[in-house]
Amino acid sequence: MAEEMTAGIRPAQKLGLAMCVALVMGNMIGSGVFLLPASLAPFGWNGVAGWVITIAGALALAVVLARLTVAFPRASGPTAFVQLAFGRIPSFMIGWAYWVSVWTANVTLAVAAVSFLSLFAPALGDHMALSTLALIWIVTAINWRGARAAGRFQIVTLLIKLIPLLTVIVLIPIAFGSETPVVTTPFPAEGLSLTAVSGSAILTLWALLGFESASVATDKVKDPVVTIPRATIIGTLATGILYLIVCSAVALMLPADKVATSDAPFALFAETYWGHGPALFIAAFAAISAIGALNGFTLIQAELPATLARQGLFPAWFARTNRHGTPVAALLIASGLATACVVLNSNKSTAEMFTFMAILSTSVTLWLYLSCAAAALRLRVAIPVALIGLAYSVWTLWGAGLNVSAMSLILMVAGLPLYWWTRGSAPASTPSGSEETPVA
Repeated sequence: MAEEMTAGIRPAQKLGLAMCVALVMGNMIGSGVFLLPASLAPFGWNGVAGWVITIAGALALAVVLARLTVAFPRASGPTAFVQLAFGRIPSFMIGWAYWVSVWTANVTLAVAAVSFLSLFAPALGDHMALSTLALIWIVTAINWRGARAAGRFQIVTLLIKLIPLLTVIVLIPIAFGSETPVVTTPFPAEGLSLTAVSGSAILTLWALLGFESASVATDKVKDPVVTIPRATIIGTLATGILYLIVCSAVALMLPADKVATSDAPFALFAETYWGHGPALFIAAFAAISAIGALNGFTLIQAELPATLARQGLFPAWFARTNRHGTPVAALLIASGLATACVVLNSNKSTAEMFTFMAILSTSVTLWLYLSCAAAALRLRVAIPVALIGLAYSVWTLWGAGLNVSAMSLILMVAGLPLYWWTRGSAPASTPSGSEETPVA
């Protein structure tokens, strides 16, 4: 079934290694990193420790996804791994909730991008809902042209969004080499605090969400058994190192009270160690960063339901593609739902909308990570690393709070009527490309 539905997708329409790395890094480097130092500033060196733990946990989970891809080369990404290990209903619940979290996260990214752009064009901020909808559908139009078009756009935006991060890295040795001494946050005399490290690690996870992107888009990747593991590990490691250096520098090389109250901590860093003029461009880079992540997750919001349709978990028409290989029904429905989300929340403030969408997206993605780690243990793949990934997922989900976890569980259950309707209208199918028999 999977082979028939993807037969029209030519190799030239698929993503190579560079585009997959750009997809992973571009989806990870969104809008959150430009505001994160303000949240981490009160944690000081505990925030640095939080980054180390989060990067280690993310890498463990990235390795799990990579090893599962190699072990089950014909499976179509994370939901297929969950189906192999635990059956159809858990796979549907995870896939459904993750899909909802993706298009709701796209609303967050679009809102953030418009907010940054409104500093240069205030009219955009005066018509926030309309501007947000326009951006969502412009990026949807780019993805209509296929994965390669989205991939090229992703590479361009990634190269641009790396500029402010690399600027901070360049300014670090320049600052320490200047005649004016740099006053850094001292290491706490009482040592690190487990509670503070835990609190900072939960915050840093939001900035690292998205390393699963290449695995989710398996059906659009050239030679996925080789490309996906490489792109996932390279993208996760490179982004983690960048974040560790850049966010730690901003949080430790500036007064904590100023960073904590700043709406643009990167601009504050550039202004302090370079000048006022260059700092004005940080908002432009932040907007491009959010747009790049919006593009990458728009690709995911179309590919994920198409994959679920090929597994027999979503209606089959979600997998139908246009001449560019794009699952058009899935793409348009997801963008339509995002549109409805913007309209229904148009009376809320930008901050309220951003916070709600960010919490929902983070909580659901945690369940995806936990399920993949548990699936690896059940399928006896990369057991030591899977144990680390599972422990990290459980710890972070616990730290996120009961309300967040309950919200994501309710969302999973809410999709079950669609599952039963799909089961009643079409025969059951095995996960695409798997020779294993799923657990009933």
